[in-house]
Amino acid sequence: MTTRLNKAASSPAGFLGQSTGLWLSAVALAALSACSSSDPEKPPTLNGEAPMVVAHRGASGYLPEHTVEAYAKAIELGADAIEPDLVVTKDGVLIARHDPNLKFSTNVADHPEFASRKKTTLVDGESQEGWFASDFTLVEIKTLGALMTTDATRPQQFNGLYKPATFQEIIDLAKAKSKETGRVISVYPETKNPTYHRDLGLPIEDTLIKMISDAGWNSKTAPVFVQSFEPSSLKYLRGKGLNVRLVQLIDADDYDFANGTLTYTLPYDRPYDWTKAGDKRLFSSMVTVTGLTEIKTYADGIGPWKPYIVPIKGTGKTLVENSTQPATTLVADAHKLGLIVHPYTFRNEARRLAKDYSGDPRAEYLQFYRLGVDGVFSDFTDTAVTARQAFMKERGYD
Repeated sequence: MTTRLNKAASSPAGFLGQSTGLWLSAVALAALSACSSSDPEKPPTLNGEAPMVVAHRGASGYLPEHTVEAYAKAIELGADAIEPDLVVTKDGVLIARHDPNLKFSTNVADHPEFASRKKTTLVDGESQEGWFASDFTLVEIKTLGALMTTDATRPQQFNGLYKPATFQEIIDLAKAKSKETGRVISVYPETKNPTYHRDLGLPIEDTLIKMISDAGWNSKTAPVFVQSFEPSSLKYLRGKGLNVRLVQLIDADDYDFANGTLTYTLPYDRPYDWTKAGDKRLFSSMVTVTGLTEIKTYADGIGPWKPYIVPIKGTGKTLVENSTQPATTLVADAHKLGLIVHPYTFRNEARRLAKDYSGDPRAEYLQFYRLGVDGVFSDFTDTAVTARQAFMKERGYD
């Protein structure tokens, strides 16, 4: 998924206390103390069950993303699902990277043997300089070390220690950990830049269908969700017989705090397949009742950026200076059509939280859980799980 700013220990465990040691906000504590019902209320999710926690790129708040180690850590912290973004190598292998451009998430720049492969190319209409997965075989990819991305304040001492994971490794891990823990661990892959890969002659979808089918997971009840920003990718998957739950992602470029709205700039203005087809609609059209009704024809849910559900407005220049506004009707509108809602991305850093959360990420989770979202994408699985426990206790569950 997209990454925007607005949008000292020797092991990972040493950093977990930074999250688990956070105190619940006063609002959350008041809500908990007020709840004394002996007759539990069902959560306001579509199916009446507790919202799921999706480990966004693994335990990416603690370890380099899209690595087996990060996914294993997320499962240890209580994740219900692990999320890989899928790109394709030169030899057609699906690997987990947030971008086709390896410059951002690996130490490829430190490998002189690959210096000549640096180039400038267009990815979804955006000019990028770097090294691209489609120019590397899997064997070459496995010589690279993964890096922490997104936030420089996160642990950096694990940079380069772990290798990019293949999708097969992720499937195998989910199956092994499900057996080991007795919990069902779902996988939640995204077809990343599918039009870009198709134009390279390295389409994602057919390989993905085969791998899910070979895993014995091609059914609506399987522990699999497949997501994409491009409707044509999801439609192709469904048309080719993929029966797992499909989720349409909904993006934007940035916040317009003054108006409490969002901005739309390439490549975050519309799905790239719409751009290539000359469709001038923006992502915002997807959150209308008409847009949701169209999504229902090919998908089972939506994955909207958070401000589509809780807008942010104010006179400040940064997120932390501005306040949440009354929630939109998006969750209710989607639920009326039978669509699940999994917003992204929840993070712990205070600068990524609106003013009225008072620096407590759990307050944000609680607001969204109370609004009835069916799951959340989180960089910090443990915080999401702890907030969910508080939410369920509110409703009378021990």
